[in-house]
Amino acid sequence: MKEDQEKQAELLKNLAGANWELAQTMEQLKETQEKLIIQEKLASLGALTAGIAHEIKNPLNFVNNFAALTIDLADELNDEITKLSEKGDQETISYITELLGDLKQNAAKINEHGNRADGIVRSMLLHSSGNTGQWQMTDINALTAEFLNLAYHGMRAQSPSFNLTLVTDYDQNIGPVNAVSQDLGRVFLNLFNNACYAVHEKKKKLGDSYSPSLSVKTSGKGNMIEIRVRDNGPGIPQQVLEKIFNPFFTTKPPGEGTGLGLSISHEIIVREHKGDIRVESEDGEFTEFILTLPVS
Repeated sequence: MKEDQEKQAELLKNLAGANWELAQTMEQLKETQEKLIIQEKLASLGALTAGIAHEIKNPLNFVNNFAALTIDLADELNDEITKLSEKGDQETISYITELLGDLKQNAAKINEHGNRADGIVRSMLLHSSGNTGQWQMTDINALTAEFLNLAYHGMRAQSPSFNLTLVTDYDQNIGPVNAVSQDLGRVFLNLFNNACYAVHEKKKKLGDSYSPSLSVKTSGKGNMIEIRVRDNGPGIPQQVLEKIFNPFFTTKPPGEGTGLGLSISHEIIVREHKGDIRVESEDGEFTEFILTLPVS
């Protein structure tokens, strides 16, 4: 009897030790997952930054060029004012009026493109923030177009030879959606980056016999909005489809993906926004992601 009690006590002691080790392992796994999520966000930010570097260059060129031109016009205007004080002729007055009109136009362009540059920077800051964004009424068409542009130019910045046909079909009748635009932007960027990567890899294998394309379509479906992202890349094998939203699962070569992008996207769409995300694919032909979001 005493021997049985000692055995039972020993088993309980061993069980307690195993439970403690399991708890420690679970805590380590949780910390590792949090670190990997941060790494995924940083990797996504790197791709975004490449697109921003390209996008911000154009509006800032406008700002710099028109600012320089405005200075030249101002100098010219000062010269004409000096002549006017000596001559006082109507032709000179008319020319000065024209110069002032040009100055006003240039100032408007500086303001327009400066605001555009500011918007791009704000998008970058929202995307890189680790904090949860604010719920707000969001223009899905504009958000989709913005991140599609950034993903495309991001890929171009990494591989200058990259090119593809972009086909967009935005339903102008859909209204704004109550959403966390910062998080939806992460989802769109991830899907577009994946699509660009897939068609680029297929292009490298098939060469001129293949023309990469990516289509994005939005449409209203009752009280839901649907977003379809379709590429004509290598597709996803059927046996893999059911795993693609699993954390850490990736079809990319080692070192080129953490396997968290689609997992995080699923969390954002399904758990955070109460929507749905699914995928249809044919191996060797295409991949299409279908997202649905509630209007309110």
